[in-house]
Amino acid sequence: MSDQLKGDKVQTRKIVDFMGHRKAASVVSIILILGSIISFAINGLNYGLDFTGGTLVEVGYSQPEPLKNIRNTITDAGFANAVVVQFGSETDILVRLPQGYGDTLGTDLVAALEQNFAGSITLRRIEFVGPQVGDELKEQGGLAMLMALGLVMLYVAFRFQLKFSFGAVAALAHDVIITLGVFSVFKLDFDLTVLAAVLAVIGYSLNDTIVVSDRIRENFRKIRKADAEAVINISLTETLGRTLVTSLTTLLVLSALFLFGGELIHGFSIALIIGVVVGTYSSIYVAANILLLTGVSKEDLMIPVKEGVEVDDMP
Repeated sequence: MSDQLKGDKVQTRKIVDFMGHRKAASVVSIILILGSIISFAINGLNYGLDFTGGTLVEVGYSQPEPLKNIRNTITDAGFANAVVVQFGSETDILVRLPQGYGDTLGTDLVAALEQNFAGSITLRRIEFVGPQVGDELKEQGGLAMLMALGLVMLYVAFRFQLKFSFGAVAALAHDVIITLGVFSVFKLDFDLTVLAAVLAVIGYSLNDTIVVSDRIRENFRKIRKADAEAVINISLTETLGRTLVTSLTTLLVLSALFLFGGELIHGFSIALIIGVVVGTYSSIYVAANILLLTGVSKEDLMIPVKEGVEVDDMP
């Protein structure tokens, strides 16, 4: 297909002016990031038992009992700051307690619960997480995220061009900060499952950004009579359908996990839902916007001419 035919084909397609709204999108992103950072400074993250250390007790009830009654009983018995959730069925209860309780915690807890319950309660397991382990998990989790971002930057720089790597890493950092910011603002429990979800968000967002970047590179080489903003708008329009379908189908699965997956994976599903929504937005308005700010041009993406080959002879 000749360049003229390609140009005609582009002109007949309705192009969405994404980059025309990039300033408004930048303001929204800056507000969300600043809000997240301020929340980190004031609230921090509500670290779960995996990071802070404490005791996890699983008990089995002979018949369902409202969680509100269980929480009240535990508080009245002197077990402060307990987190009570259902673990699978309505009769399986998981109790998370902070540091400061002795070796007889399990039996003491069951005895306290049985005082206000007509049926029987079975102690199924008790696990202790030391504070040293929690500190190590914090450090290793942070290093894992930093390493992931560094490797992503190297990968995109080798596959595309250094300017693309700046956009990809900015988009990933944007997604991670906002996702963690939501957990900080609403004081949601941050445990290892949520950390795994944040790392999964990095992978999801990177995949979407690479698809968009690949189309931008391809169109920069094809469309010779358009400026960088027009080429990016064309590329984003061409990938919009694929991006929306992928995001919507992923959100359907995550919504099902959130609604029917139980308390233990609520944090995991919430983090992924936030990450998918923000990641879809960032692949359009953050990564592409950074490309324009760094002054990407056709010269950055032209295929190097081999010695002895005329420019006119190249495909």
